[in-house]
Amino acid sequence: MKLNLSICLITKNEVANIERCLASIEKIAQEIVVIDTGSTDQTKR
Repeated sequence: MKLNLSICLITKNEVANIERCLASIEKIAQEIVVIDTGSTDQTKR
């Protein structure tokens, strides 16, 4: 069940964690906003 919830993630160089993080919240939030603060790894993909 998705809640009337928006989640904002502020990231930098989190390629090792971003997929697991998004998977854990995608079923509960109506909106997910990811802000990348200058990653030099593959986080932006």
